[in-house]
Order: sequence, then structure tokens, then C-alpha cells
Amino acid sequence: MDLRIGTSGWHYPGGRGTWNGLFYPVPEDRPKGFDELAFYAERFNTVEVNSTFYGQPRATVSLAWVRRTPPGFEFSVKLFQKFTHPATALDRSAVTPGDVDAFKVGIEPLAAAGRMGALLAQFPARFHDAPESRGYLDWLLRTFAAYPLAVELRHRSWSDDAGVTAALLASHEAAWVQIDEPKFPSSVRQDLSPNSSRLMYVRLHGRNAAGWWAPAQAEDRYNYLYPESELTPLVLRLRAARAKVRALYLYLNNHFAAQAVANATMVREMLDEPVTAPMPGELVAAYPMLEGRVATLPRARLL
Repeated sequence: MDLRIGTSGWHYPGGRGTWNGLFYPVPEDRPKGFDELAFYAERFNTVEVNSTFYGQPRATVSLAWVRRTPPGFEFSVKLFQKFTHPATALDRSAVTPGDVDAFKVGIEPLAAAGRMGALLAQFPARFHDAPESRGYLDWLLRTFAAYPLAVELRHRSWSDDAGVTAALLASHEAAWVQIDEPKFPSSVRQDLSPNSSRLMYVRLHGRNAAGWWAPAQAEDRYNYLYPESELTPLVLRLRAARAKVRALYLYLNNHFAAQAVANATMVREMLDEPVTAPMPGELVAAYPMLEGRVATLPRARLL
């Protein structure tokens, strides 16, 4: 099976949770031509693209991503929010054929190059299980059936009737995204089991319950570092799932201060995946649990 582990996004240039100075050099210390994506792709074999959630993808940008990364590197792409967060939820008329065509054209360079991982439809917690919701979801999955599909459903109503939900998604060979996040009464309940043999898609958001609903800054929601004691049971379940699927994608979304990079590296090592490229010394110093797991790249060599 194909195992791919990475982070949700690779470009976090600002705020208290910036990756600059931890995973990337600070801007004033970067050599001419330094490329964050190329540096990232030397250390991971996939990334989840966030920018396509906020705006329609552009083919010129997608093609540039392909050219900046090595053969075999894959991009899982978030569906544009107009498809999953319409102002009038479930109003199919809010999405036009032009919207669908624009998205498909924008990601075509990834698909044509064989660099497309999965297409992620991330629904909000207000998207509840109901007949009209299932109808909309069925339409969306048929509309994008040409791509490997993963669907994130956050409200507990979907897991209250888990068998029906899993069967609906499996009928389209779509993965029900398995998420780790703070659990509240309304949160979806899952057990890190795949619902389809084609694809399993896992997202670890962190467990910052105190800052989840009303963070001081949006980035604070994802300010969480998984200790090894919390990763170990997750890894055991992932080991069991690997034998049941043809491809498994795992993304760390606790991106604050490159904590996702540290945890993704740990998970790779815990799943016996080689971690060959050295990590910046600043990252290892900030997250000592990486010591002994990776080679350390001194700042002089990074530059």
C-alpha cells in the first residue's frame, strides 16, 4: 500500500506560530532562490493544500507546484469552500457549472502529472446529517468522481448512523476522513477505521480544547504538540488499517510553530518510514523529542 505522511499546508510566514526560524530560515537569512515548497518536499512525500479552500485554484500555480517538487510527490487538495460552505447550506443552485469547471481546470496540471493525491471536501460542524444533506453530498461526489475523494464530516449526527454514512461514501469509493480533535458533545465519533479499501484519509488537528471555539487568534486553535504517549495509540490503529487499504494519507494540522512538522516526522519514524533528510537544528532544539530520530542540519548548511 501507498503511505503518505505530511502536513496541512507548508507556508506559514506570519504570526506567533510562524514556521520561519524553526523549519525555514528567517527571510533575512535566506539565500537567493530559497524555495519553501522544494525544501519541504525533500522531507515529506505529500502535502495538503489549504489555499484552494479560500479561492479557486489556478492552473499556472498548480503547474508551478509540480515543477518545484520531485517526481512522486503528491498534493491533496481542499475543495473550494463554495462547494462545502454555501451561504445557504445545501443550496445546489449556489454552485454553477462554471464553478465546477474552474476548479477542475485549476487542478488539471496535478492530475495530468500523476501528482494528485486526494480531493478533500471539508464540511463545517453545522453540516448535519439529514436527507437533503445526503442528497447534496451524493451530488458532490458524483460531480468530482474522477478524483480520489475524501470527505470530512464533523457533526456527531453523521456518526450516530455511522453504517449508513460509511456506506454512502463507500458507494462512491470516497474515504470518510478520520479526524483527531478535541471532542465535544456535538463532535463526530470515529475509531480510525477505513470505510473503503481504496483510500484512507486521516487528519490530526491537535487537542487544544480550551482554545478551539474562541481562540484569541485563529492560529491558536492549532497550538498543540502531540506527545509520543498520545501518538502511540494512533499509530497502532494506523498500522492495523494499512493492511486494509491501497493508499493511506495522514496530515498533521497542528501547524502552530511547526508543531505539525515535528509530529509528522515522529509518526513517520514510528511507522518505520525512513526519515532521511536532515531537519534544521532550530526545529530539533525546539522539539527535543526529535533528537535521535532525525539527522540535524546546522544553520550553516541550511543556508
